[in-house]
Amino acid sequence: MAEINLPQAEADQLIALEKKRKDDSEWSFEVGKRVAIPLTSMDGRVDFWLDISRAQIKLTKATFQNRARQVVILMRLDLDGPPHRNPDGVEIPCPHLHIYREGYGDKWAWPAPLERYPNPSDMMAALDAFMRDCNITEQPFFQLGLF
Repeated sequence: MAEINLPQAEADQLIALEKKRKDDSEWSFEVGKRVAIPLTSMDGRVDFWLDISRAQIKLTKATFQNRARQVVILMRLDLDGPPHRNPDGVEIPCPHLHIYREGYGDKWAWPAPLERYPNPSDMMAALDAFMRDCNITEQPFFQLGLF
């Protein structure tokens, strides 16, 4: 994805902005596939996307991502994947959480907080916690058996 550099204050406002599903569609995805779910601000003026992707071979590997302006990654949670190397050379193990940082986009990661992600192998619980972190208050509907 292309990079757009936002001022940190603007990115923080976008993360904090309350978001909702655009419609009442029921979402599912297959192993090895990805889905981009459209979201909007409560007043409908700002569009967002919730991206969900699962690995094909390692079923516990997944990525959840919240984007704004189509290409700006505000937050991303990586589950059961490889460690991430930050720009300063420090390696962060999975699960880790990327949060937009001015000048770096999503290139910095932090360990996923245990108090919010106590069982990262429970993908539905991790997705629910991630959506709360992204301030998605009217969450999309998912088909049972998705995870």
